[in-house]
Amino acid sequence: MEDKIYDQMATRWPSSVVARAEVKKFTGGAISPKTIANADSLGKGPKKRLIIGRRVCYPVQDLINWIRDIAKEKGNIHG
Repeated sequence: MEDKIYDQMATRWPSSVVARAEVKKFTGGAISPKTIANADSLGKGPKKRLIIGRRVCYPVQDLINWIRDIAKEKGNIHG
C-alpha cells in the first residue's frame, strides 16, 4: 500500500523537482520545509539536491526515497 502512495505523489507532481519551499505541499503537510532543511544541514536529507537560483530543490524520486527511508526508520510504515 505504501508504494502506491509514493507512486501517487510522484505522478501527481507537475515537475521532476520539488522546491524545498513546496515540500509541505508535496507531502500533503506531513513534512515542513524546516524539517527537510534541518535534515540537510545534518547530512541526513535527500541524497541529491539542486540549487536553482536561490532555491534548493530535490529530484522527485530522491525526495520520495528519503521520505520512505525516514518512515521506515521511525517504524511508521504499516501494511
